Amino acid sequence: MSHALPLEVRGLGYEVGGRRLLDGLGLVVSAGESVAVMGPSGSGKSTLLSILLGLVRPDTGSVVVAGSDVVALRGRRLTEHRRKHLGMVFQFGELLTELSPVENVALAALLDGTDRDRAYEDSRQLLDELGVPATDTATSDLSGGERQRVAVARALIGSPALLLADEPTGALDEAARDHVAETLFAVPAARGCGLLVVTHDPAVAHRADRVLHLEQGALAGAR
Repeated sequence: MSHALPLEVRGLGYEVGGRRLLDGLGLVVSAGESVAVMGPSGSGKSTLLSILLGLVRPDTGSVVVAGSDVVALRGRRLTEHRRKHLGMVFQFGELLTELSPVENVALAALLDGTDRDRAYEDSRQLLDELGVPATDTATSDLSGGERQRVAVARALIGSPALLLADEPTGALDEAARDHVAETLFAVPAARGCGLLVVTHDPAVAHRADRVLHLEQGALAGAR
């Protein structure tokens, strides 16, 4: 993994429909650090994640992930950088439910060119670390919390510098929420990556090293 910061955002600006969603936003996430971003619906949290992933291009500013500015990358170079340095956990997991947990995680490694035996071995080990049974059952048969931990494993299989999570516990009951949050926020210290979580839930956000609020296009720190 690169010694560069997992994430360094400078002067980020983005306007849509005449509304300034992001206005000179800055953010740094260090290796081993977790940051939670909160804010009301429509404040730009999802847009911010899309920009960090390179899916949306900002009007101004830079998004440096593991030493490279995502904004300046195009095409295959952007795709390769995203695969190598970024992991993403979605609210509903976005897994292939007909595949087993191991197959879901290994697929991400196989797409990145990992040898098949190595991909499956690494996937089983990662699922074991995250407390998910590496069974042959379809992922659709797992509980919601187990599916989200599979999603975390899939995001981590490539050892990304930066892990992003968009409302990762939003569809879970309280017990499953706490288990997934505990798993997720243990990742930076265990693996040396940065973690940025967007959440509406204060019980999830308070587990982060820092909590920031997206207000009027900028991030303000709560702690």
